[in-house]
Amino acid sequence: MSAASGPQPAPAAPAQPVADVAVIGAGVVGSAIARELAGYELSVTLLEARADVGDGTSKANTAILHTGFDAKPGTLESRLVRAGYHLLSDYASRVGIPVERTGALLVAWDPDELAELPVLKAIAAANGYDRCEVADADEVYRQITDLGEGALGGLTVPDESITCTWTTSLALATDARLRGTDLRLAHRVRSVSHDGGAATLHCDAGDVPARWVVNAAGLGCDLIDQMFGYDRFHVTPRRGELLVFDKLARPLVSKIVLPVPTARGKGVLISPTIYGNIMLGPTAEDLEDRTATGTSESGYEFLLGKGRRLMPRLLEEEVTASYAGLRAAVNAGDYLIEADGEKRYVLVGGIRSTGLTSAMAIAEHVRDLLSDAGLKLTPRSDVPSPPRMPNIGEAFPRPYADEARIASDPAYGRIVCFCERVTAGEIRDACGSPIPPADLGGLRRRTRAMNGRCQGFFCAAEAGALFEQYRPAARATSGPQEVPG
Repeated sequence: MSAASGPQPAPAAPAQPVADVAVIGAGVVGSAIARELAGYELSVTLLEARADVGDGTSKANTAILHTGFDAKPGTLESRLVRAGYHLLSDYASRVGIPVERTGALLVAWDPDELAELPVLKAIAAANGYDRCEVADADEVYRQITDLGEGALGGLTVPDESITCTWTTSLALATDARLRGTDLRLAHRVRSVSHDGGAATLHCDAGDVPARWVVNAAGLGCDLIDQMFGYDRFHVTPRRGELLVFDKLARPLVSKIVLPVPTARGKGVLISPTIYGNIMLGPTAEDLEDRTATGTSESGYEFLLGKGRRLMPRLLEEEVTASYAGLRAAVNAGDYLIEADGEKRYVLVGGIRSTGLTSAMAIAEHVRDLLSDAGLKLTPRSDVPSPPRMPNIGEAFPRPYADEARIASDPAYGRIVCFCERVTAGEIRDACGSPIPPADLGGLRRRTRAMNGRCQGFFCAAEAGALFEQYRPAARATSGPQEVPG
């Protein structure tokens, strides 16, 4: 039998399976939603425009676990932050996300701010948080000895905490994946079309059909919302720049030092970090460019000016890094979380910096909205145990100091990054994890390698060589995977 002559038509692309729910955006909120929904008898797809999870707004969060004491009472944000604080605190203890309950002190610098302190205490009580106390100037300086001159009083918030935003996003995404979520990285949604009971999300790397869509796209959530026929809000990228001071500065600040909040945000704070540094910032600059995450000379000078008033001694220490993140500012006074049962679509927008704290509560709220809109939710009987995340917090045991671990595997005794005490074993483990780093930036967020005072000058070459050695040559970006034993 002879072969047919002439060009043959290309075989048709295999039809994509229709997901029950597609979640757009693998930041901390989208990952939490995917994890929650994957606990039910549903097929869930998690889409991310970038090459890694938590690589947008989530990675540049101030990493504070908020009590919600200063949220506007009665708002959805207030309720979800309060619930999320407890949900994330419990989850962190189970999966190994580092959390330090440092407490916070909100400082008043003029008579108007001083008069706001009792008001803020009353707001905290209205939000269900009754542990705030107004402090006089003597008590403020007793708690923070090196604070600049001129403080008139303060408000204590003993349960504010610091955590690791990188590990939180990665833990939730990893948990979602282990529960069966189809994670698709480098899938930026360009348009949406509808065919009967499903929407098709047309992405850079292929089409993704889904019966329901949850829009948790952060800076791009208004653009996705428009693809579903809405025009109800506009996202303004608000750049927040921060300065990170060397670990030698840590004794100066034992707790979070907060300003009296304004309509534009929580203002410039001084905070210890989970990694042992001190952080000063953020700025709040509205931009048009949704990709403008570079730092600026004006931002640097602004923060130095704030630092001179807040804590002059801090400026005697070395700045080891500066970075900027973009927050999705919207023209609304609350979270925008709404379901459209007819279009089978849920908007999760306007999630400000409190989204790190509220993410798991947002996920439960979205679950309930989907159920009310008609999505059948049957709990799974075979939900796997959550992952145990590697610790990168300075106040908790690290592999380089674990003699038993080093004895069983010498790679944990081979330090690659001396500033942050990151070992070859940790780099190997990160590259073999269920969601491995796509580049050295992702490796940095998983291990702290190249994140210290030398900013990779000493260790980048060796860390990069190990990254190339250990990273999978061709790692699929979809389907569940097991945690390596």
